[in-house]
Amino acid sequence: MAKLFEPFQLKSLSLRNRVVMSPMCMYSVWAEDGRLNDFHVTHLVSRAVGGAGLVMVEMTDVDPDGRITVRDSGIWDDRHQGALAAIGEQVHHYGAAFGVQIAHAGRKAQSESLSPVGPSAIPFSDRYRVPHALTTDEVRQMVDRFRAGAARAVAAGVDVIELHGAHGYLVHQFMSRVSNQRDDVYGEPTQFGREVIGAMRSAMPVGMPLFMRVSGTEHSPLGYGLDDLVTMARVFQAAGVDLFDVSSGGNLPVSVAEFPGYQVPYAEAVGRSTRAPVMAVGCLDDYALAESVVAEGRANLVAIGRGMLRDPYWANSAALALGEHTLLPAQYHRAIPMDRR
Repeated sequence: MAKLFEPFQLKSLSLRNRVVMSPMCMYSVWAEDGRLNDFHVTHLVSRAVGGAGLVMVEMTDVDPDGRITVRDSGIWDDRHQGALAAIGEQVHHYGAAFGVQIAHAGRKAQSESLSPVGPSAIPFSDRYRVPHALTTDEVRQMVDRFRAGAARAVAAGVDVIELHGAHGYLVHQFMSRVSNQRDDVYGEPTQFGREVIGAMRSAMPVGMPLFMRVSGTEHSPLGYGLDDLVTMARVFQAAGVDLFDVSSGGNLPVSVAEFPGYQVPYAEAVGRSTRAPVMAVGCLDDYALAESVVAEGRANLVAIGRGMLRDPYWANSAALALGEHTLLPAQYHRAIPMDRR
């Protein structure tokens, strides 16, 4: 059997394979109220039908002003739980596990009706507004918003929660000297993240894993590098993170050359240094490449983003290409050769 299609177990989370639908912002909450709608049902459930082991809901925000745009999903209100739970029920029906990525955009809130905030009053670039620098009390209130968001996700029946600590959003902003120039306790780069992790863990069942997406490097001498991230990852692991989803960049307006597997070395380094399970992401659309990343032990899971936007059944397509049996439900088997059913 291809390693990509072996089961994976982490605490109470059981995955049928190592393929994860990466959380991807769809900017499709038409009512601008944070609630998932029919588009998200089709978008998410179809990837479960297509064979993914874990389907992750896009960056879902703990505060209305924590959205990138007003069409992002939210988890700041109990009314958000119903739609999330209904989608999760369908994802489970088709054999996939269900998770949600919880976040706050911080200074990268873009819609004019939103008020950006951050560790310091430093804009992302000259195209962004200057954020309000959170007071010490406001930071503590923000920590509790993450706790409340995690509690709502648990109540909605998710199997796993991921904290977004990458791509220049609020947790990442506290981690970087580029965006965090505070002189209180939250000037220490891991303080906010540690408190958020502890708060979220307090709202989660003991057996439920907490993932954390991190940026392995900021791709600039102005920011942190891989060694710095590894040091911070060890702190976050001790605070309660069970798996690191390792991406890169996002906190500086710099361009990065993308190529197949370009972020895998970051995941591999974090896994080697922390001995925690890791998920690799970024241009892993090629089936053989995704298989090699897992088979060679460079990552435990692979998150597929744009590949699953092009092909909702990417996991099934990969299985057939790698000589495995179909992952599709019986209704589709007539389209599959007999020896692959």
